[in-house]
Amino acid sequence: MGAIDGVNARGCVELGFEEEPEILAIEEAVRVLLQGVCDDSNREGVRKTPLRVAKALREGTRGYKQKVKDIVSGALFPEAGLENRAGHAGGTGGLVVVRDLDLFSRCESCLLPFQIKCHVGYVPSGHRVVGLSKLSRVAEVFAKRLQDPQRLANEICEALQHGFGPTGVAVVLQCSHINFPSSESALSDPNHKGWVKMLAKSGTGVFHDDMTDVWTDFLSLLRFRGINIEDAHSSGSDNKSWCPSHSCSKTGVPDSAMLRSVASILCSLGEDVPLRKELQETPARFVKWLMSFKDSRLDLKLNGFVQNKRDFRCNGEHLRCELNLSFWSQCEHHLLPFHGIVHVGYYSSDELNPVQRSVLQSIVHFYGFKLQVQERLTRQIAETVSSFLGEDVMVVVEASHTCMISRGIEKCGSRTATVAVLGRFSMDASARGKFLEIIPDTGAGEG
Repeated sequence: MGAIDGVNARGCVELGFEEEPEILAIEEAVRVLLQGVCDDSNREGVRKTPLRVAKALREGTRGYKQKVKDIVSGALFPEAGLENRAGHAGGTGGLVVVRDLDLFSRCESCLLPFQIKCHVGYVPSGHRVVGLSKLSRVAEVFAKRLQDPQRLANEICEALQHGFGPTGVAVVLQCSHINFPSSESALSDPNHKGWVKMLAKSGTGVFHDDMTDVWTDFLSLLRFRGINIEDAHSSGSDNKSWCPSHSCSKTGVPDSAMLRSVASILCSLGEDVPLRKELQETPARFVKWLMSFKDSRLDLKLNGFVQNKRDFRCNGEHLRCELNLSFWSQCEHHLLPFHGIVHVGYYSSDELNPVQRSVLQSIVHFYGFKLQVQERLTRQIAETVSSFLGEDVMVVVEASHTCMISRGIEKCGSRTATVAVLGRFSMDASARGKFLEIIPDTGAGEG
């Protein structure tokens, strides 16, 4: 019998998801963070952000509440091996490989999501094989926790080894972590590399020795995945943190209330911050990243520029454009990064020189590097550009959102495009079409 009016079959009151103590604690902590980074934490766009962030964090770390034995139990199937013949196959020694499992985790150093391409291999024993879907589910149990690539590879490997006792297990992870720039470098370094990549591997049983033939066989089946195993980290290697936050300079003293809030979030998710050394600096790193979006100096720079450039206004016949203007931003709905490129098209007379690319890049950076939503960002860029280039302006923004990989959607590689059209572009389909044909097919958020 199901629950009726919040009371289950045993007569106990069931709390709704939003009323669970952990969710309420995370919401309260996020409110404190918003008060530190947002001028008006009660405005419409961020009023429900605490609940949205709490849901995303709970979804992204649900592995703390899951157990491997509950997944593997009942998923072992009898399978005969070879009889009276030389070789290995079936349930006694035949290599089994599952490739290209898309996983998503949260970095233990900065709390931002990272992407994982997971490859798992095992050698059966005891005339038993495991259901293939269980390999993916076991891997996801550990991915849905605050993680480091090498620890994740080790935990998946060891859990499968202990879960159903094969002759050996091998795990290779291709991980990609967003490399978010500082406010200054986002504008000054057009060649900033947006992703940090790491290859991690782990092996048990017959895979414990990297030089065995079975490793060679396993890696041969991954040869088209761009994997150079010599670059891989393993359990015994020097494993300095791959997270870009470790290379950031430590300037200023973070707000103590915000630090306590992040520590409270970690505890609500199931971590023991004081006892796990990898998490002790995480609150400071996350607060520093969050506060980087609160920078008043950008306002002064933009305001001075707009006041000095109003003589550019004109309504000419020549279509000009600037493509692939990069931007980095933070979603105000989920406090997660999104980034991409901006294309600007406008009409001007032949007598005027085109506006410098650096001017448009400054405008994009000004509106991008703050709490934002993509639709507003597109409109603000278009309105500001039209204030000094005339009303005939079209702006296209293409972005990759990390919230798409961390809220249960788990869609890697998707991009969102938003468009703003002013003046002639709003009425002339041929003008819009001409500009859209110029825009290259580029990957704004490929990892």
